[in-house]
Amino acid sequence: MTLQSVLGQGLAVIGVLLIGAAGVGLVRLPDVYNRANAATKAASLGLVCVLFGVVVLAPGVSAVLTLLVAIALQLFTVPIAGYKIAEAAHLSGAPLAPATVRDERDAPAPEDETGGT
Repeated sequence: MTLQSVLGQGLAVIGVLLIGAAGVGLVRLPDVYNRANAATKAASLGLVCVLFGVVVLAPGVSAVLTLLVAIALQLFTVPIAGYKIAEAAHLSGAPLAPATVRDERDAPAPEDETGGT
């Protein structure tokens, strides 16, 4: 086994474990806000690890460019999707988990401290 195959397969395994952790989070976490966080953070990092593992295992120029574009799109779109899911849940009145200590969903916006117009 070469170092390249060990590194590529290791990254892929780490990615699969992170995606599995995101799946467990979707089932076990108490509310939609926590679930959205688990799905976006762990699943996107897991997919990026898997794709980097494929980049290491398939070092062709076109494969690397394609996978780098896929990674970039993943890193740009997933946080926005997670935010919009949480925003839609808030607008529809989804309840918070009972263990939630602080709720800033309807807090007033901070005042402008610059004193300007």
